[in-house]
Amino acid sequence: MKIHKQNKVLYYLKGFLTDRLPTKNAAQKIAELKLRLTPSELSQVERRVEYYMRVSKPTHIKGNTRVKDLLRPVTPKSYFFDLYRYARYFGKKRAIDFVFGDVVEVPSTPSIVKSRPIVGENENSVIMKLNSARHFVFVENDRPFLEKKNRLIGRCAVYQKHRYDFFQKYFDHPLTDLRQINTSGGNPEWLGPKLSIQDHLDFKFILSLEGNDVATNLKWIMSSNSIAVMPKPKFETWFMEGELQGGVHYIEIKDDYSDLVEKLTYYSENPKACLAIIENAHKYWTPFQNAELEELCNLLVLERYFNLCRLP
Repeated sequence: MKIHKQNKVLYYLKGFLTDRLPTKNAAQKIAELKLRLTPSELSQVERRVEYYMRVSKPTHIKGNTRVKDLLRPVTPKSYFFDLYRYARYFGKKRAIDFVFGDVVEVPSTPSIVKSRPIVGENENSVIMKLNSARHFVFVENDRPFLEKKNRLIGRCAVYQKHRYDFFQKYFDHPLTDLRQINTSGGNPEWLGPKLSIQDHLDFKFILSLEGNDVATNLKWIMSSNSIAVMPKPKFETWFMEGELQGGVHYIEIKDDYSDLVEKLTYYSENPKACLAIIENAHKYWTPFQNAELEELCNLLVLERYFNLCRLP
């Protein structure tokens, strides 16, 4: 098994050095990338850009910040590095609005964000691939599903009420192995050590509850031979969580978690259904592993943003 993570030291070193790299103009870089992709891949890119950037007509932005301001990163620095990696192609003087962190509300003007609500008017939330080193981790050569333990593993920081409610319902259930990893808040009786991704993958089913916004572990679960168990997501990122379907890409449970035992029992007794979900999850992941396709998507989102979102 191999777990693909970005080396944080190299990631931050590259982030600090990005401004010293030679930069082509955006049009040239976009044209080069398009030549390297197939018509089918370009069609995927077009659809994804429409998904991430839903502003369709010229719109005013606040414009209090410029691309050059991304060169003065503050914590969390990864957001600045990820956005500047692509914004630099369009010029340092470009006006750009961004809201960094776990964003659960829609900004008042079109702004670059990592996350947004799935439902409602979310056009002002322009998604880009931010905080990528933490969120885009994937697994390769995981062991077969049928060789894994037939239980639900869950290791969570239990701060939010919806996570507390889940643990309160199922902490001692024989079908689950749950532990709280935060020492303040939650319930001291639930405390337990963190587990590595590899240790999680000893189990067939992995709990994936949203936290402040999306569930960070969902992406690596879907790249593995285990299955995510979760309610229908309420927030989405570059991974397009709003496109995921319960019973197709993950095991969907109700928002009040009342059908968890029923769902775990059904899928434990129906391995073919589980293998189909795993296959679908892997297919969903595949485009996100194409570096050139990912780069083109990010650049085209920004190109459209700069073309339509202007100063008053």
